[in-house]
Amino acid sequence: MIKKLNNQNFTDEVLNNNDTVLVDFYADWCGPCKMIAPIIDEIAAERTDITVGKVNVDENGALATQYRVAGIPTMIVFKGGKETARLVGYKPKSAILAKL
Repeated sequence: MIKKLNNQNFTDEVLNNNDTVLVDFYADWCGPCKMIAPIIDEIAAERTDITVGKVNVDENGALATQYRVAGIPTMIVFKGGKETARLVGYKPKSAILAKL
């Protein structure tokens, strides 16, 4: 299941989470974001050991600014509330899984 993340729940769902969290920063109008969405869905369905969340940058600009998201899609991996990896642009599933 993919969690819809926003300015209100990001701290609880990501920063206070001791597990691995994959956060996808996206926008509805973004072509590469639409291409990667099914991959993110697959990872969420297959990997029950991690939390997967999505942040709409148009609705949550403060989060995008805070995490210096300059291009989308940007996927950030958090472990124990700390950023451990970042992927920018369309990436194959294998590249995303390698960062988890």
